Amino acid sequence: MNTVFQKLKGDRVIWMTVLFLGLISLLAVYSSISSLAFKRDGGSTMHFLLKHGIMLITGGVIMYYVAKQQFTIYSRLSQLLIGVMAVLLLLTLLLGSNINDASRWITIPIINQSFQTSDPAKVVLIVYLARVLGKHHGEEWTLRDVVLKLMAPVGVICGLILPANFSTAAVLFTVCMVIMFVAQVPVKHMLVIIGVAVGAFLVLLLIADTYPDVLPRLATWAERLKTFFGSGEVDHDANYQVEHAKIAIASGGFLPNGPGSGTSRNWLPHPYSDMIYAFIIEEYGSILGGLGLLLLYLILLFRAVRIASNCTKPFGALAAIGLGLMLVIQAMINMAVAVNLVPVTGQPLPLVSMGGTSVWFTCLAIGIMLSVSRGNEDAEPASTTSDVKRPRTALA
Repeated sequence: MNTVFQKLKGDRVIWMTVLFLGLISLLAVYSSISSLAFKRDGGSTMHFLLKHGIMLITGGVIMYYVAKQQFTIYSRLSQLLIGVMAVLLLLTLLLGSNINDASRWITIPIINQSFQTSDPAKVVLIVYLARVLGKHHGEEWTLRDVVLKLMAPVGVICGLILPANFSTAAVLFTVCMVIMFVAQVPVKHMLVIIGVAVGAFLVLLLIADTYPDVLPRLATWAERLKTFFGSGEVDHDANYQVEHAKIAIASGGFLPNGPGSGTSRNWLPHPYSDMIYAFIIEEYGSILGGLGLLLLYLILLFRAVRIASNCTKPFGALAAIGLGLMLVIQAMINMAVAVNLVPVTGQPLPLVSMGGTSVWFTCLAIGIMLSVSRGNEDAEPASTTSDVKRPRTALA
């Protein structure tokens, strides 16, 4: 075991957290996939288990090799890829696979593998924003600089994600605002940006209410919000998901019932993806399954903050805290939907929900965090031998 840990680069606690999340994912997906397997593969669950296992293993390989690189290389890569991501998102809106009035996926021609373009775009935007903020760390920000240097790429990427996936765009925008706050961008400028964003969203809701055919997804979001707050027509699909998630959670109780004991796989919508948290609670109880899973994500966030606080370079600190926050907020939203604290969204549970290439990009984000952590470890011997005292964090 010590030999394995010596080969792993970066924060060992994050590696162990990812390992536990992966094991939970394999158990939960294998137990919950029977209904989907019956519809698509004649009842055999091994096909889906092997596919998901391969995705997790290859994601671990991606994480390992990304963590081995110097984290500064990702700053330069983000500068090259930010434009590519904008083009891919635009192509997805125009030519992507349309499911439930949303074009989120695009297919790679040669290998015939589809992926959700918002997944790599999230990682690239956060790393790029960390690059720009790190490059101008300590400088005075004017509103014009904030709009041109920061909000222009944020607005383009979030704006291209918004028509098909409001929740992802909202989470990404929120994380970008937090990164800017941590980087000491003036709050008065951020309030102006937030006010403009909220106003633009309200205008979109009015457009959806007046012209439902212009942006069909906007009408869906509006109905979900009205359903959640108890006004307007009932969104039966959203209500069905939440009500059955509550039944699954109530069936779980406090203590574990054991793997394979869950019956909600037969009637709970998407127990292997969007509603996997409710299914895990049904089988493993509210204490071990519910609070235990929540604790793992909080540990991931704590380690991301620790990595950022120990980093002497602003880019690395901002990238680590931004990527960690993005993953944990996504996890919190997924769990909050299951317990009916927020309206229904399509956010998967990172590293736990059954997914395709989204697992790879989640592992890519964690790999960059581990790369920053490895850079901190490599810098420690040099800092201990130096007579010059330096601040522990670049953001102090």
